[in-house]
Amino acid sequence: MIRVLIADDEPLIRAGIRMILTSADDIEVVAEAVNGREAVELAQRHRVDVALLDIQMPVLDGLTALGELGRHTPGVRVLILTTFGEPDNVLRALRQGGAGFLLKDSAPGELIGAVRAAAAGAAYLSPAATRHVADSLAAGPVATRGEEARRRVAELSEREREVLALLGEGLSNADAGRRIHMSEATVKTYVSRILAKLGCENRVQAALLARDAGLGA
Repeated sequence: MIRVLIADDEPLIRAGIRMILTSADDIEVVAEAVNGREAVELAQRHRVDVALLDIQMPVLDGLTALGELGRHTPGVRVLILTTFGEPDNVLRALRQGGAGFLLKDSAPGELIGAVRAAAAGAAYLSPAATRHVADSLAAGPVATRGEEARRRVAELSEREREVLALLGEGLSNADAGRRIHMSEATVKTYVSRILAKLGCENRVQAALLARDAGLGA
């Protein structure tokens, strides 16, 4: 079972997410939090696999809670809940180690799929919101960011760059393996090696780096 925590200060949002997730046979909602501080405490107490964090919460916001979880409960995979109006915050969250993001009004199947992907160690970038984050990236210092990303990627072998490009497309280990005719276990080994060489905490950060370097779709 995938043990999930939901953190949002709106009761109706939490209730809706809980109803959707508990309809899946392999997902269990073990805790709910109304602010970021409570989310950090409950994630530690209930040995959570995946935490769904709203960005805007009282006491401790989602971004700060993400950082706290990374320091004290690094095994927890964090999905950020957002709206169309927060692309900058979403980008910050991904660069700080979030496992991905999705919109609060995502379809039930997308929400369940995102939790499963995060629990499996894959990145989840909501198709509906990716465009907005891409627009935010386009407004930044692309030349400087791209130059730094290409410098770091140059340290990888050709095969590692190929796998990194697939991470940039948001593919899971299994899908990446099928694409380049490699076993899932071998892809996993490559991903671990790539993260270590690039100094990335997770595959989402590696995927963003890949895009900055011009790799992936």
